[in-house]
Amino acid sequence: METNNQSYKRTILVIRFTALGDVAMVIPVLYPVCRANPDVRFVMLTQEWPATMMINAPENLVVRGINVREKHMGLRAMWRLASDLHREFHFDAVADLHGVLRSWTMDLRLQLKGVKVARINKHRALRRQLLKHRDDTIVPTTATRYRDVFAALGLNLPAPNEFTTITDGMSEPLESALAPEKGREERWIAVSAFSSHAVKEYPFDKLTTVIAALASKPNYRVFLLGGGKQEKIKLRPLGKNIDHVVSLAEIRHGFLDEFAVLSRCDAMISMDSANMHLASLVGLPVVSIWGATTPACGFLGYGQSIDNAVGRDDVDCRPCSIYGENKCRYGDKHCLDIEPDVIIERVVKLVEKK
Repeated sequence: METNNQSYKRTILVIRFTALGDVAMVIPVLYPVCRANPDVRFVMLTQEWPATMMINAPENLVVRGINVREKHMGLRAMWRLASDLHREFHFDAVADLHGVLRSWTMDLRLQLKGVKVARINKHRALRRQLLKHRDDTIVPTTATRYRDVFAALGLNLPAPNEFTTITDGMSEPLESALAPEKGREERWIAVSAFSSHAVKEYPFDKLTTVIAALASKPNYRVFLLGGGKQEKIKLRPLGKNIDHVVSLAEIRHGFLDEFAVLSRCDAMISMDSANMHLASLVGLPVVSIWGATTPACGFLGYGQSIDNAVGRDDVDCRPCSIYGENKCRYGDKHCLDIEPDVIIERVVKLVEKK
């Protein structure tokens, strides 16, 4: 949202372009920081699609979405963009939450204009130790590393658990045509079936077993999440052939619609992927499935419990990558050989407890 014309003591540029899950993880840190520093204006720079996620933003937060594949593609474009934004906002500092060549280019341009820059620490040394399977190695969470950037700029930091949901302070619950009326005794489960990396994706036949079992329980309804043509095609038979299962991939929708559905759900099943972080924004507990990566890599969703993370602790080759970008060295993804009953039991226990 655009801020009003009130004067601010400082203006800080916040940069995080991709990926969707990483941008989602900015919100539980940035929103409370904005509210803890009302005399500071924050300008959040991200891509156009993630920018629409930032609903109910604090009054001192401006969100700008750009297209890095067209108008702002290339380092020259980023250099010009830094100059254009500085003319508009007169930045005092940059919080670089991305730490890639694009953001470094903007950092440098603004540094040459006397603007202070604080960058995210990616803890590469710790990551190397983790991939060597040092048992005591844990990479700080993304939220912690984001907070460290704001701390380096001398900002007031709220408590780490200050954020509860993205709808904090809203007078009315989120509404969407995608979110039907929920019966008092109903249990709604959201299922995010896919990941951007194959080595993090639970076998689809086993996930189908999980979905069918949950949908067969009295008063349970399952909502399937997905985007893109191939995911829609893959999910379509489940929505058509299994009672009490709805594929939201069939319906074009935005983040507001998805938040409305998730805010009514009782639990989500997700890989180490973006939807886990979207669930965190509405306080939805997630039974997360971990294959090639582990929560020790630092990407467990904000506010999510490690007790709800499912993975093969008896597989000594995991984690084999931090983001899931590597191919399985054995070719069989045996780290994801997890029985459906394990996931079903974890979900039912979580839902009934809630």
